[in-house]
Amino acid sequence: MTLYVNLAELLGARIEQGLYRPGDRLPSVRALSLEHGVSLSTVQQAYRLLEDNGLVAPRPKSGYFVPQHRTLPALPAIGRPAQRPVDISQWEHVVELVRSSPNKDVVQLGRGMPDVTGPTLKPLLRSLAQLSRRQDMPGLYYDTISGTPALREQVARLMLDSGCTLSANDLVITTGCHEALSASIRAVCEPGDIVAVDSPSFHGAMQTLKGLGMKAMEIPTDPLTGISLEALELALEQWPIKLIQVTPTCNNPLGYVMPEARKRALLNLAQRFDVAILEDDVYGDLAYTYPRPRTIKSFDDDGRVLLCSSFSKTLAPGLRIGWVAPGRYLERVLHMKYIGTGSTATQPQLAIADFIESGHYQPHLRRMRSQYQRSRDQMIDWVTRYFPAGTRVSRPQGSFLLWVELPEQFDTLKLNRVLLEQGVQIAMGSIFSASGKYRNCLRMNYAAVPTPVIEAAVRKVGENAIRLLAEEANAG
Repeated sequence: MTLYVNLAELLGARIEQGLYRPGDRLPSVRALSLEHGVSLSTVQQAYRLLEDNGLVAPRPKSGYFVPQHRTLPALPAIGRPAQRPVDISQWEHVVELVRSSPNKDVVQLGRGMPDVTGPTLKPLLRSLAQLSRRQDMPGLYYDTISGTPALREQVARLMLDSGCTLSANDLVITTGCHEALSASIRAVCEPGDIVAVDSPSFHGAMQTLKGLGMKAMEIPTDPLTGISLEALELALEQWPIKLIQVTPTCNNPLGYVMPEARKRALLNLAQRFDVAILEDDVYGDLAYTYPRPRTIKSFDDDGRVLLCSSFSKTLAPGLRIGWVAPGRYLERVLHMKYIGTGSTATQPQLAIADFIESGHYQPHLRRMRSQYQRSRDQMIDWVTRYFPAGTRVSRPQGSFLLWVELPEQFDTLKLNRVLLEQGVQIAMGSIFSASGKYRNCLRMNYAAVPTPVIEAAVRKVGENAIRLLAEEANAG
């Protein structure tokens, strides 16, 4: 990635996070040149890129400013601390979402699906086709329980960008990130154990806890900085928590990147109370800033962090290839994988390894990150335009998922049922809570390049929300 793009992304993130507010004057070209050790022309190119994206406006002889009209909705509110661990509910609503199959008549705003239509995936398709034509048919044989060495070596190299120094032997390839999470939870916990989760949290991990007979302790989460360390410390003092499950980088569903200092502090807490951390990094490579944020795992010196990820969000979910770096729990995770799925499908592993080794992965990521960031800005603009006044919206710093908070009395379950009849599906907020909180929230996907069809779908969501709120007010 070129220097001016890096600088533009850094300044853009500062504007998005409110460090520069509407009307503020931005640093001069000369000041940024000195601060970042780049040429004046590099800074000018960065400002031109930000101007093209509507994030800055030049004023003759005065410099660059954040546009006065650039107003963003308020951030989602931070939830209240839970009083006690709870049994997980919401399965019936989760299965309603995951059972929905692709349908050209339904605009799927609810699924966590990346855009798989881009040209940068064509080399991956060629690799899959070439493997199918090989006489020795390598993709049709079992591989080791840990996964193909070729892919594990490539993943270990990729993880250097996140600050992790891993070898191929430190990694286990899994059938998607979902298996990585499941095997990790089973490696650390037993039925009846308590797991602390960021709240709202990925519904798949919580339903795994439900299926394994465990309880969740929901910890309030800030939409910019992540899980409340103060509330987590209090919970650790009061309850025998066995595991902390978090998605600190490009969180699902809030989209934040937890600051590095807070990641270190979270690890220190886990060390003090001697609990493991399950770090879901499935969206980490899709952070809009470069270099990508460090993982908690990169600070781990005693093997208590189990780092899980996959290629489902960066490449395609149908490949079903994930991985885990389990640290001290390696042998337990291998056993859990063996009794779960055995070895993972060989052909997609070999194809992905070839795709990365041939130099196609990073250009693909750069293209998708840029697309997702532009789509995010468009989606926030549509929500601001079409949704009820007072709607709160997340500020994703990566990935392709937007969290929207409507007035407290609103019910997105009812909204989703109305929308399905009109050919639109959303993800209801309640499935991101162990106890069914966030009924007034929803998650929407903005991975695709914006089109009039998607805009019309978002408008339907907003217009129906306005209508349902009005009906409630009239009934009251």
